[in-house]
Amino acid sequence: MKIWIDADACPRIIKEIVFRASQRLKLPVILVANKSLAKHNSSLVSSVVVAHGSDVADDHIAEQAASDDLVITADIPLAARIVAKGGIALDPRGELYTEENVGERLAMRDLMTELRSGGLIQGGPAQLGLTDRQRFASSLDRTLTLMLRGKRPE
Repeated sequence: MKIWIDADACPRIIKEIVFRASQRLKLPVILVANKSLAKHNSSLVSSVVVAHGSDVADDHIAEQAASDDLVITADIPLAARIVAKGGIALDPRGELYTEENVGERLAMRDLMTELRSGGLIQGGPAQLGLTDRQRFASSLDRTLTLMLRGKRPE
C-alpha cells in the first residue's frame, strides 16, 4: 500500500500531515508534480517529476496507483478516475471520494467552471482553515486504519 499525493496544488500542511502518518505507519508516500519539489528527510517519501502540461501528473497517478493505494487530491477528475478503477481518493479537506459522490462533485465542478468563465461568479474554494486540517487528519487516520485492516472506507 502506498499514498500518492497530487503535489502540484496540495497545501504544504496537508503534505506534512501525510508525512507524519507515513512515518507512524511505515507507509511509502509518492509526490507527483510537474515541477521540482523540496527534498525530504524520510526514506519513505519520494518524488516523481513529470513533464509540464495539462493533466500529466494526474495521468501518471491514475496509471500507477493500485486499488489498495490511497490518492490525496483536490482534482475531481483525477479522483473520478481513481474511484472508477476501484481505488481510494481523499481530498485535502478530508472528504472521501466515493462512487456515490464523485459524479455529483464533477457536475458541480463543471457548473462552477462554466459560471466563472461566463463572469457570473469569481474566485475558487475558500482557503484551507484549521477545521479543514483537523478534518483531513482525522479522515486520513480513519481511512488508513481501515485500509490496513483490509477494509474499504465508506
